[in-house]
Amino acid sequence: MFRNRSVSLVIPAYNEEETIRQVVEEFRGEPHIDEIVVVDNNCKDRTAELASAAGARVVAEQKPGYGAALMAGMRAAKGELMVLTEADGSFRARDVIKLLVYLDDAGMVMGTRTTRQMVQQGANMRFLLRWGNVFMAKFLQLCWLRPAEPRFTDVGCTFRALTRETFTKIAPRLSATGPAFSPEMMCAALQERCRIIEVPVTYDRRMGGESKHSDTFSRQFRTAWKMFRTICRKRFLERSAPIAKTPR
Repeated sequence: MFRNRSVSLVIPAYNEEETIRQVVEEFRGEPHIDEIVVVDNNCKDRTAELASAAGARVVAEQKPGYGAALMAGMRAAKGELMVLTEADGSFRARDVIKLLVYLDDAGMVMGTRTTRQMVQQGANMRFLLRWGNVFMAKFLQLCWLRPAEPRFTDVGCTFRALTRETFTKIAPRLSATGPAFSPEMMCAALQERCRIIEVPVTYDRRMGGESKHSDTFSRQFRTAWKMFRTICRKRFLERSAPIAKTPR
């Protein structure tokens, strides 16, 4: 619980048997988390078995993709507050409190992996990838400069928190199944006039496995192109919720 609100942790997983047990056990030690939901996204290894043994509730999602898995996990989660993270061990449970604290002031709190002092040695955040995220985040920021004036430095960070109310508002606007789901969530929240705050989080090297979206330059380019198209679609082809009028 966090300030009398229940908290669910959602972890999308595809063949993460090398790391899932350690990740679940670490986050189970975080006192504010009430439940851990691991989404088995067509795993062909022992991910589901190991996650369950470590104390997580496992739900299955057959529709492939990072976005599809996160949507299934958020729909299955019981908490009033939801924290999203990765199954590879690159994020630390001690940073959960950073995200939760700011939910008093925002509907969604984003982690950013682009603060150089918070990127640990060996983490998958090389120069090109880090500045690519910054560039795309600034493009998104520019698109919503009016009326939201957001401040972003990362569009690909899974580690984030949101309220149940925010999820209910943005869910109908979410359709991406792959890595473009990350900026799509940000755009959808801005479309619904939700306040978003970004905070630096520790970004560590993976405990095992390899990135499905950023391990090679070609994958990085394809992911960036999908994110760019998604941001443009959300900003220029979809209507935002009307600005609420202040009562006189």
